[in-house]
Amino acid sequence: MTDSRFEPRARRIQWLFLDVDGVLTDGRLYFSERGDELKAFSTLDGLGIKLLRRSGVKVGILSGRNTQLVARRAESLGLDLVIQGREDKWEALSEWRQQCPIPLEAIAFMGDDWPDLTIMTRVGLALTVANAHSAVVERSHWQSSFRGGEGAVREACDQLLRARGDYERLLSDYIAPAGRDTTGTSDAPEA
Repeated sequence: MTDSRFEPRARRIQWLFLDVDGVLTDGRLYFSERGDELKAFSTLDGLGIKLLRRSGVKVGILSGRNTQLVARRAESLGLDLVIQGREDKWEALSEWRQQCPIPLEAIAFMGDDWPDLTIMTRVGLALTVANAHSAVVERSHWQSSFRGGEGAVREACDQLLRARGDYERLLSDYIAPAGRDTTGTSDAPEA
């Protein structure tokens, strides 16, 4: 599902905030016998986040839960901001905006359940995953075809990159130039 207002809204985005459980993960909580919490993150999502940051969009996490796993994942991705342990996500975002006055129209948020709606219904672009709660889907501008933790964030990043006109430029960094033999031999004349 894509709202007809997606592209003009997407072009204005300066910040993408992500929920964790159900968006960056599959939403299930895993605990070991010792009580250690485990989470699985998609490498597809990770690269999408890095590409979006390379295009100039800042990316942050805004989560109601607080775990070291999320802090480590955020650090490995070089995220611009991590706010954890805040059940009232709107209040947390409002406090941050007092220090960093970004217009709401320049913020995108990707969530999957009711606690995310306090932000999603106020920011410039509301994104969600394929398996989001129906109330979230109804209030989103765009819905991924992928479930949370299975590439939904990557698809959202790709869509934002396309709307900004950065997708093909970034993709070209990963494609061998025409005429270059990738097997180790080349048709190019020797230097």
